[in-house]
Amino acid sequence: MLEIDFIKADLTNEVHQAAVLAMLNCYASDAMGDGKPLSEYASSHLIEGLVRHPTTVIFLATRDTMPCGIAICFRGFSTFAAKPLINIHDFYVAAEVRGQGVGRALLDAVENEARATGCCKLTLEVQENNSRARSIYDRFGFAQAVYAADAGGALFMSKPLRP
Repeated sequence: MLEIDFIKADLTNEVHQAAVLAMLNCYASDAMGDGKPLSEYASSHLIEGLVRHPTTVIFLATRDTMPCGIAICFRGFSTFAAKPLINIHDFYVAAEVRGQGVGRALLDAVENEARATGCCKLTLEVQENNSRARSIYDRFGFAQAVYAADAGGALFMSKPLRP
């Protein structure tokens, strides 16, 4: 039986900091992430930035004290519902524990946090061709957002800002 622990990360704890960096670097290196490791800048500024960002919530999965999954989330606000929400910004499960319930347990931890803090919904983005993640999210109850039936589904869009 796979024994996994799930914790809310404490970014003042150096062990948790190292786990966050390790897991995010694995995700960034994955084909469904950025396909390459974190930049030197991101690696050296990530923890400081997450600590300074007031809405950060991170969950870690560990096996034998080694990190094997992460959900980096940020609290937001739904103006139409006038309630908070949680956005799952980065979500990753190490290849060696995939298919063993780690992703589902991380999603459960995020949902429990959202319910405990009065959130009206969870949001996330996923690569269109990431069928494995989309399958997990579908089974968990995520669906493309539709706010008005005749307007179609919502799309996630991005505009990079260059210096």
